[in-house]
Amino acid sequence: MQATTFKRTLLAASLIIALGAGYAKFGGPAISPAEALAAPVSAAPAALPRPGVTLPDFSAIVDSSGPAVVNISVTGSQKTAAAIDPNDPMFEFFRRFGVPTPQERGPARGMGSGFIVSPDGVILTNAHVVADADEVTVKLTNKREFKAKVVGLDKLTDVAVLRIDAGNLPALRLGDPARTRVGEWVVAIGSPFGFENSVTAGIVSAKSRSLASDSYVPFIQTDVAINPGNSGGPLLNLDGEVIGINSQIYSRSGGYQGVSFAIPIDVAMNIEQQLLKDGKVSHGRMGVTIQEVSQSLAESFGLKNTAGALVSSVEKGSPAAAAGLEPGDIILKLNDTTIGRSSELPPMVAALKPGTQVRLHVWRKGASRDLALSVGEIAAPRLASARGGDADKSRLGLALRPLSPEERRQVENPEGLLVENVSGPAARAGIRPGDIIVSLNGQAIREISQVRSLLDKAGRVVALLIERDKAKIFVPVEIG
Repeated sequence: MQATTFKRTLLAASLIIALGAGYAKFGGPAISPAEALAAPVSAAPAALPRPGVTLPDFSAIVDSSGPAVVNISVTGSQKTAAAIDPNDPMFEFFRRFGVPTPQERGPARGMGSGFIVSPDGVILTNAHVVADADEVTVKLTNKREFKAKVVGLDKLTDVAVLRIDAGNLPALRLGDPARTRVGEWVVAIGSPFGFENSVTAGIVSAKSRSLASDSYVPFIQTDVAINPGNSGGPLLNLDGEVIGINSQIYSRSGGYQGVSFAIPIDVAMNIEQQLLKDGKVSHGRMGVTIQEVSQSLAESFGLKNTAGALVSSVEKGSPAAAAGLEPGDIILKLNDTTIGRSSELPPMVAALKPGTQVRLHVWRKGASRDLALSVGEIAAPRLASARGGDADKSRLGLALRPLSPEERRQVENPEGLLVENVSGPAARAGIRPGDIIVSLNGQAIREISQVRSLLDKAGRVVALLIERDKAKIFVPVEIG
């Protein structure tokens, strides 16, 4: 057997030498016998160099960061329709005036996650976790429970700040989302479906994502498994630093499908500082509608690339109008920051303090120019609220205000009070926002102080005369 193998090897070598000699005869370089024996008959392509790949161990991150992650449970109330007997005198009122069926308040519960950012009990979570909550309970990993105060919340960025009466608490270290790279590992800790301190991991899928309903937040997109109950929990890097608040998922089924979004921690901390300092949140605005610059639009405007934000409309009387911005302008820079995509501009402006002076570098009709703009403010009542004693409104459950001059010209009773919000007894009686309270127990109502004074003297039921669509009717409200 060995002799046969040796003969075959010798025959192959002789053939290679002969072919090499023939190739040299016809002009090719000669191949020496030694080279012929060393060369393989057919060589496979060389493998590309590959760095060593190892999966990370997240246990150290969980050990150090887990105690600062909290479980949040909330209790409140939700509206359910109350049945009305057709023979009840109030039935005709609801039918005639098109009033929705009275609503009864039933118990509602919710859950979420949060994390401690200060040893003295300051906690961050999502606004949607605690919005409209009557009571918020925070549970630590050591099973201690605290009633939390909602310091304030900002619905625009979906950030809320809580405080508990405790000290020397474990707090998370904050990272820099700007240094986060797409593809790096990240960890989420939270309470999906109520399973406290559950850990999931994945990678950063993209940065500065703009969602249609949240254009003021440059979301961090990940493939970390996020489910109901994870909202408000931290997104951590491999250094154990929090870089975001897990906020949303993209799903067609209602559950996790591989696309999750987190609010960058620098955005959240800006909200936290404003709420702790001022009790409210201010967001900057310009007053423009913008769109992406496509390749064809860039060519039509004489631009070499698609960077920038194209102004499609300018609001009258807005800061942008005062600065001289026009439809068709392309904003290339805000101060010294280049606008790569139009979605980058709204979060940058929203993060500015109203009144800040900025410089816009714009492209207009084939030439660039600089414009000075004073940043305005997005209307605060729609964005931030600090819950306190005002949330109770009154024994009636009405939030009232005087009529504006324009509203007085449109109604028959200009001295009445306008219903802005309604809950409790008034909601159950069928009163709704937009109604005008004309009198209470026969006394004309002109000031909010009158309502409080009359309620102090009232019995179990009060009669409100309301105006709606230029028609009046008395509504009995049982206040107990």
